[in-house]
Amino acid sequence: RCNEERAAQARFGAVMCCCGPCAMYRRSALLLLLDKYETQLFRGRPSDFGEDRHLTILMLNAGFRTEYVPEAIAATVVPDTMRAYLRQQLRWARSTFRDTLLALRLLPGLDRYLTLDVIGQNLGPLLLALSVLTGLAQLALTATVPWSTILMIASMTMVRCGVAAFRARQLRFLGFSLHTLLNVALLLPLKA
Repeated sequence: RCNEERAAQARFGAVMCCCGPCAMYRRSALLLLLDKYETQLFRGRPSDFGEDRHLTILMLNAGFRTEYVPEAIAATVVPDTMRAYLRQQLRWARSTFRDTLLALRLLPGLDRYLTLDVIGQNLGPLLLALSVLTGLAQLALTATVPWSTILMIASMTMVRCGVAAFRARQLRFLGFSLHTLLNVALLLPLKA
């Protein structure tokens, strides 16, 4: 998922989160933003989650470019249990919501796809949750398959992935739609 998302973002001008293990920065750029980075706050309290997304947004706000290099290889620790994976995803969701506030002033200067992507990352889970709850209510109350809900979720997914595939002229971005199944089954209940 991350590779496809970042490849699509890079195609349209800016990667919105340079992954920690693979991220490389110019020393001069990092030194310029080091104080802001080391003293990040969330709701008035020190914050240390989502540091890679936070640093990326600081870089973009300072006028630096971000790129995606698909050939990059890094060794990192990844979750090896479902519990660890879900905790990671919850941290990432918090950081996405928090750092969107920092990214808002960037959006007018970025490609419209990136605006759609940032909005989708934040409103998408809420709309998806509403759709799933509506579908479950229909199933429970009427014992009928919620086809309209299923079609709504599928269309929201295909619009996001389809825009990237069409604009980039690369069908592989449609594969990102498979993440929706994981999102509905595991991540939405966690975020709720």
